[in-house]
Order: sequence, then structure tokens, then C-alpha cells
Amino acid sequence: MTELKEFDLTDFLTDEKIKKEYLNQVIENGDLEELKKALFYISKSYGIENIAKKANLNRESFYKIFKPNSKPRFESIFKIINALGYSIKFA
Repeated sequence: MTELKEFDLTDFLTDEKIKKEYLNQVIENGDLEELKKALFYISKSYGIENIAKKANLNRESFYKIFKPNSKPRFESIFKIINALGYSIKFA
């Protein structure tokens, strides 16, 4: 019997344009849980430890941010966005 590979969105986040479009769509929808998931998958595509270090967060704190129903501080989300090389702009 063929074994199915577990689906991992990170496998599809191979291009910077795709990552930005995904994040923009999630932000437009306004769902915090989806934003956390998007930031996690994009962080994973760059390497969790690398992004956590750039965000000046230890590994444990980084993973706590992304737990379901967690309420991370805006400062923490902002640090991760910056560590990913993105910025927030208002139009």
C-alpha cells in the first residue's frame, strides 16, 4: 500500500512572491489565527531557529506565539514580521 505524505503548506511556499501574496490575503481576511498560521509556515520555510533568532525570541517563546487560541502581543508579531524581512504599511 502507498503511504501518503502528510500535507505541509511550507512545501508550497517556495517563492517570495507566493509568500507575500499568501500573507496579504490572510491579512485582508482579518483572522488572527490564520495570520499566526501564515507567519508560522512562512517562518518555517526560512527555518524556525533562524527567524526566532532574528526576532530575538527563544525557541519556546516563538512556539508559544503560534499555539491555537494564544493571544500574542503585537510586539511579538511585529518582531516576527520584521525578522521575515517584511514591513507593515497602511494605505
